[in-house]
Amino acid sequence: MDGVSGQPRILSQAEGSVLLGDWTTARLTQWLQLEKRLNKLAVSELRLECGQMDTNGALVFMKLFGNNPDHWPQGLTTEQQALLELVDKRQAKVPKQTRLNTLADLGYRTLNSLRHGRELLDFLGRLTLALLNLLRHPQRLKAKLVLDVIQRDGLHAVPIIALMGFLLGAVVAWQGGLQLKTYGANIFIVELVAITHLRELGPLIAAILVAGRSGSAYAAQIATMNMNQEVLALKSLGQDPYAWLVIPKLLGLLIVLPLLTVMANLAGLGGGMLVASVQLDVSPTAFWNRLGDEIDVAHYWIGLVKAPVFALIIVTVGCMQGMLARGGAEAVGHRTTRSVVQAIFLVIVTDAVFSIIFSNIGW
Repeated sequence: MDGVSGQPRILSQAEGSVLLGDWTTARLTQWLQLEKRLNKLAVSELRLECGQMDTNGALVFMKLFGNNPDHWPQGLTTEQQALLELVDKRQAKVPKQTRLNTLADLGYRTLNSLRHGRELLDFLGRLTLALLNLLRHPQRLKAKLVLDVIQRDGLHAVPIIALMGFLLGAVVAWQGGLQLKTYGANIFIVELVAITHLRELGPLIAAILVAGRSGSAYAAQIATMNMNQEVLALKSLGQDPYAWLVIPKLLGLLIVLPLLTVMANLAGLGGGMLVASVQLDVSPTAFWNRLGDEIDVAHYWIGLVKAPVFALIIVTVGCMQGMLARGGAEAVGHRTTRSVVQAIFLVIVTDAVFSIIFSNIGW
């Protein structure tokens, strides 16, 4: 029959109407175009001559004729009826989207937060066990992977962090210099740039850029490995995925982030010195002399202490989101986005906590 494999159509006969064509994905649009004509016909007068049917075709079939077998046209094969019944059962198991009231929504969000907290504790526990195992067996350290992290996330990040640090220092000096120049306090630009950059802006800009650049890469890499079952393959070979995927990133970033923070500090001071020389007539020599005489070295160490904590946050969030990825390609993008947002948020919150603590103890 030429209609079975061709375009769907309705053939009128003396004893009733015949539906010709396959109920497959390629033919769904044509079947939907016939909906108005089908609604005018009595089901008892319809007969099917269908060669093939897939799940999408079954969904459209039930859209046109309902899910009650008594209301289906005659002519379905046993296999096609079984497919329709299976699709109908699967549809029934899909929960309908309902709008939650305020209290239910609060409960849902609370449970979701508790679940996320449990996942975080589980990740930190596994990471701690892996670190303890590494301390007992230092020869198991994947040194090459650590060096790869140092090169990729440290050396290759130097240009962007140096540029951003320089521009940030220049902007702070420019905006602050406009006010200082009004009161003839040009020389205090050194304290403004140095203290704000060494204590806050240098560590913060380095951590934020690393979180966006490297933290997202960690999440995407591990999530993709999860999709490809490579993490499961490591487990099946008796290997600890944390020893291969997490610890090298953690150790590498603990080394490079403090160094990148120093780079951001130097670049920020350089940008501030340039603006001070051009805008406020503070020579580079006077800038560096006052920097050494008036700025306490404690400001430098306070900023540097934050870097390892920021590194731990970035690696933990990025790798945990990658480990939790389930599903397809969409899950990779979702987890990558969440890793960047959460890492930057936690870095800023942690920086604020550090500032409060240091201020209360008089540092």
